[in-house]
Amino acid sequence: MGVPERTPGAIHKFDRAASAARRMRREPTYSEKQLWKALRTTDLHFRRQAPFGPYVVDFVCHQHRLIVELDGGVHDLPEVASRDAARDTWLTGRGYRVMRFRNDQPVDDVLQMIFARLSADTPTPNPSPQGGGGRRE
Repeated sequence: MGVPERTPGAIHKFDRAASAARRMRREPTYSEKQLWKALRTTDLHFRRQAPFGPYVVDFVCHQHRLIVELDGGVHDLPEVASRDAARDTWLTGRGYRVMRFRNDQPVDDVLQMIFARLSADTPTPNPSPQGGGGRRE
C-alpha cells in the first residue's frame, strides 16, 4: 500500500495537533468559554480548538473559511508575535482568513466584528432584489 493521495488544498491533521486540540477543549480559557457560548447561539457552524494542519485554531468556520483567535498578553512578545505571523501566513495560504482578538475584548464586540466581516464578504446579487440593478431600455 502506498501513501494516500492528497487533495490540493486539503487540510491534513497531525496527531500532535489533534491531541493538543482535545486537551485544549477540556481546559478552555474563560474568554474561549464565553465566545463559544455566544457562537453556539448563532446560525454559523464554528468548531472550537480544532486541529488545522500542524496547528490548533481557537475557532474555525469552514463554510466561511474564517478562523477566530483569542490572544492573551503573551502574544505581544516579539517572539510570539513572530510565530503568530508565520502561523497566519500558513493559514491564509490555505484560503482562510484569520481574525485575532484580545482576551479582554467584550464578547458582544467580538461577535459584532465577526458578523461585520462576514456580511462584508457576502456579494450583493445583481440585479439587486430591491430593483434598479437591471438595465431598462
